[in-house]
Amino acid sequence: MSNQTAELSLDEAMMPDAPHRTTYEKAYVRSLFDRVAHRYDLLNHLLSSGIDVYWRAKAVRLLGQYQPKEILDVATGTADLSIRSVRLQPKRIVGIDISEEMLKLGREKIAKRRMGHIISLQTGDAERLPFAEGEFDAVTVAFGVRNFSDLTQGLREMHRVLRPHGVAVILEFSQPTVFPVKQLHAFFLKRALPAIGGFVSKQREAYEYLPKTINEFPDGGAMIEVLRESGFTSVTQHRMTFGIATVYIAQK
Repeated sequence: MSNQTAELSLDEAMMPDAPHRTTYEKAYVRSLFDRVAHRYDLLNHLLSSGIDVYWRAKAVRLLGQYQPKEILDVATGTADLSIRSVRLQPKRIVGIDISEEMLKLGREKIAKRRMGHIISLQTGDAERLPFAEGEFDAVTVAFGVRNFSDLTQGLREMHRVLRPHGVAVILEFSQPTVFPVKQLHAFFLKRALPAIGGFVSKQREAYEYLPKTINEFPDGGAMIEVLRESGFTSVTQHRMTFGIATVYIAQK
């Protein structure tokens, strides 16, 4: 990655996509997550008041009914969802992410928990997965699909590597609709998140990027439609915490 690319600003890294969604160059997104990796877990827990742990637990419980033995965790980050998924007693979990700094922290956590015989992490692009067709029983992703430059392509890749009747479990931020949660959430994203995240991480730009991706991302029925267009046949959603986060279950 060249210095010129890594130093792109938030506005410079934007690329045109669908009318209501801005996407960003992969090199920019990689650079952003590399820079915040050292504070990523802390800020996730701090900014969500620890509720993100419950959200991941819910996603894994929903995955558990399918009894997967081979799991691919896309945009694994520091491997929180992969680590949680070990409770399902799979034979293998593979985590993939474009940020090597995030993966380094994930490997440290996996080694500390002595889970290396089950979980392996590797650098890779979610939109060009380096795996064979039908290789996994399940594909998971937590708070990562918002960062896909080409959302449909990333979802089609997840569909491709699934075996027949396999399942994708996608945990993502969504938009609450109930008063006053909707208004408080909007204020938090616009004002509090950049201020707190920027102060703790010293990378305010990253916490200006985050609310942009949340506000413009397909939500609820719109996301279900994108999943169906990407090849999934049976899609359901489970909204949590007044709709601040949603788990989408999509079967091949």
